[in-house]
Amino acid sequence: MADRKLGIILSGVTGRIGVNQHLGRAIAALRDTPLALANGDRLVLDPILVGRDAAKLRQVGKRFGIERWTTDLDAALSERSDTVFFDSAVTGARYDNVRRALAAGKHVLCDKPLSPTHAEALELTRMAQAAGLRNGVMMANLWLPGLRKLKTLVDSGYFGRVLLIRGEHGYWVFEGDVRPGQRPSWNYRREDGGGIVLDMMCHWHYMLEGLFGPVRRVTCAARTFVPERWDEAGRRYDATADDTAAVICEMASGALAQITLSWCTRVRRDDLMLMQVDGTGGSAVTGIFDCLTQHRAQTPSLVWNAEDRAAADYRAAWLPVPDLPPLGNAFKVHWELFLRHVCDDAPYTWDFAMATRGIELAEKCYSSSRNHTWETLGGG
Repeated sequence: MADRKLGIILSGVTGRIGVNQHLGRAIAALRDTPLALANGDRLVLDPILVGRDAAKLRQVGKRFGIERWTTDLDAALSERSDTVFFDSAVTGARYDNVRRALAAGKHVLCDKPLSPTHAEALELTRMAQAAGLRNGVMMANLWLPGLRKLKTLVDSGYFGRVLLIRGEHGYWVFEGDVRPGQRPSWNYRREDGGGIVLDMMCHWHYMLEGLFGPVRRVTCAARTFVPERWDEAGRRYDATADDTAAVICEMASGALAQITLSWCTRVRRDDLMLMQVDGTGGSAVTGIFDCLTQHRAQTPSLVWNAEDRAAADYRAAWLPVPDLPPLGNAFKVHWELFLRHVCDDAPYTWDFAMATRGIELAEKCYSSSRNHTWETLGGG
């Protein structure tokens, strides 16, 4: 058994998700406990941090024991021994960052969305394919405990014919004047790649496609309900990006998926993200961790009555799906799959082509919202 060193360029990982998930729970964990490759070698990660703020890079590097960092992306890309590039910078910068990495011959993994526009995503997909470079987009939600449980139900045929899918995601994001916002200010500026539809429908696309197949048509109403916010320095700015959307997707199977997204809602549900699936054989409700089912045989006979308070306990006939063997952090799971794809030629599904279809869905949502139409998807 030998050590195989792999240099990874990590761009824009100084934000909350980058530090906590990609660095702390994935890269640092995989560095401390190296992957065993198919030939028995150990994969030793050698990361270099890239960003605009030298002080932040130095601080993050010190926290995780990473000595290599630079504010010069071109210099980092010119190092031949660093063969994998990862980007978690602001969405507005991703297309250029990924394009430069592909031109430098790097295998690329990045956060979603792959780019702000479908045309740019198609270009990046073609570049990667033409160069024979491994490519992927982080789709970590698929390995959340609740989603894994839901997939076991889908794969077992539990639902029969799936009829309806209802998704809810969001919470109140403070405007930043009295209490600081919990999300970066660029998320609320369209010109910087912000917008809840672009952000979240790329998530919902891979969850819907991975569980229930392709989306055929979509209609959407996107809104900016909070017109002004305050940034990290306390400066007021105009919120130009959508913060709320109601979306209906018609699946290729004929099922309907109703998705509600909002940074302007207060949570009164079991989790920050919920998905309910109704089928002829039964239903399920899943959050980030838990999944509950109501089989056809356990479904109570309910009758609408507006005169008297209901005596039925609507939650009583739902049964929990047992926990599955743990896989660990969802970001780490996806990183492992991509690294094995690069180093062992292991199968890998979540590539630029799949991510491009998610951006097409987001663009069709925006077009539908502007034109009050149903929009048909053509595929990546």
